[in-house]
Amino acid sequence: MKVDLDKKEFGEGITVLNGKIYQLTWEHGKCFVYDFKTFKKIKEFTYDGEGWGMTNDGKYLIMNNSSNNLYYRDPETFKIVKTLGVYDNNGAVASINELEFVDGVIYSNIYQTNYIIKIDTATGKVIGKADFSYVLNRYAPNAIPDDKQATDEVLNGIAYDSVGKRFFITGKHWPKLFEVKFN
Repeated sequence: MKVDLDKKEFGEGITVLNGKIYQLTWEHGKCFVYDFKTFKKIKEFTYDGEGWGMTNDGKYLIMNNSSNNLYYRDPETFKIVKTLGVYDNNGAVASINELEFVDGVIYSNIYQTNYIIKIDTATGKVIGKADFSYVLNRYAPNAIPDDKQATDEVLNGIAYDSVGKRFFITGKHWPKLFEVKFN
């Protein structure tokens, strides 16, 4: 099954919580809610700003909008219940993008880079950083033309298999999906 969005809307972050699929739009300030089994749209929320990444902690939806903030939202009303600023030793970390909640921490890539950061959900502090800039050159050389390497063809996808306890990463226009391990 699949759901097509209106051509003017660009789907971004997505997560599954309590038998529902929540999907953000990038610039249209909408969150669509679908039934997990049927993909039937059952609700639609609106919000201010852009929608980038989304995950959940089992209770709240957690989204971002390219800033350094994570917004915890009530899944029934989509109201913000908590805002958590993300920072490292140099200050605020902007352009946090794709989000994945695993074992009490959030993994996020930094937009237009090949870095994934590990965020402490109690404080917002970055407690780890991994550089995956070598992945394409090492495992898929010449997969993306040189003139595209510095634009959007960077790391932009993180997935976690909770059954196998495995992480997968990919990027925009990447020809492969990679299994990775974080220390």
